Amino acid sequence: MLLVAPLEKGSSPEVQELAAFFDETLGFTPNSVLTMQRRPKIAEAFINLNKAVMANEGRVTSEQKRFIGMLASLASGCRYCQAHTALAAKRYGASAERLEAIWEYQTSPLFSDAERAAFDFAVSAASIPNAVTPEIAANLRAHWNDEEIVEILGVVALFGFLNRWNDSMGTSLEAGAASFAGEVLADHGWEKGKHG
Repeated sequence: MLLVAPLEKGSSPEVQELAAFFDETLGFTPNSVLTMQRRPKIAEAFINLNKAVMANEGRVTSEQKRFIGMLASLASGCRYCQAHTALAAKRYGASAERLEAIWEYQTSPLFSDAERAAFDFAVSAASIPNAVTPEIAANLRAHWNDEEIVEILGVVALFGFLNRWNDSMGTSLEAGAASFAGEVLADHGWEKGKHG
């Protein structure tokens, strides 16, 4: 159920220049951004926010940020963003073992206590209603400083926008992301759904 079709890449020269960012993160410009081109200022603001949130400013790695986005998208049910974040996590160094174990991050020895705290927070912060408890917040603070917590919540909030955008828009999933998600997520119940 595609609500609005994406425009061709390059329909907005300003957006095309900024969208080169996604060639590194995903290997292509997402259909969500190509749809946002219909209002270039929205696309430009989104890309700049994405670049700021996903920049490495400290200990929160690019791989961890993609896992945070993936778990936030899982909590909200956005299959489009789950596919994108899984693909981007791999592009930023996630091993096949960590990608498989993310579903059991709370008990897997492949994840640190600090990662578990960030991931628990991401799932809780992305839930509706918000499920961040004092215990989850205290555990997060035990492992991450204030600046890192801002980065972590920035990722959750960024994907909150993307989850609503892509699920409401019914954004069609690009072939490379769909293929990768089919390989690594399908055993855990993932399917294209409305993004086919």
